[in-house]
Amino acid sequence: MSRIGKKLIEIPKGVNVSTEGQTVKVKGPKGELQQKIHSNISVEIKDNEITVTRPNDSKENKSLHGLTRALIQNMVTGVDSSYKKVLDIVGVGYRAEVKGKNLLINIGYSHPIFFAPPETITLETPTQTQIIISGVDKQLVGQVAAKIRSFRQPEPYKGKGIKYADEHIRRKAGKTAGK
Repeated sequence: MSRIGKKLIEIPKGVNVSTEGQTVKVKGPKGELQQKIHSNISVEIKDNEITVTRPNDSKENKSLHGLTRALIQNMVTGVDSSYKKVLDIVGVGYRAEVKGKNLLINIGYSHPIFFAPPETITLETPTQTQIIISGVDKQLVGQVAAKIRSFRQPEPYKGKGIKYADEHIRRKAGKTAGK
């Protein structure tokens, strides 16, 4: 058995999980998510626990078993307590601010960048050099963070750019003075 797949998923109070055919729906205080699962994998809900099982030990079913369990666990965690990513902006004159629901970023280009997030994602800027991305869908939060980071990735010489808060940039030595 898959070590991840055989673990039970506990349903916290205030979270409602239901299955309709091959779709798992999770509803909680922070929001609502649904995921279509592969036809080989079966999901059972008993008491306050979710069990994910597979029909046999073929390679495809083994990989789908752990994946499906992880996706359902992420949905349950997301609707109970939402996910959050923090980005730091490093560089002289680099800053960000939220205008309405959109994000305005000045990062050294000749023009500012306006970023409109998906509906379920909320953006905050507690300081001019920090962006907090939060939402119920773990995959979407990570995707939005990666998209914002891609506007100006940190460079290895001075470390300027947009980086994750817990990311460490490997620095390179610059040119050395000749002779």
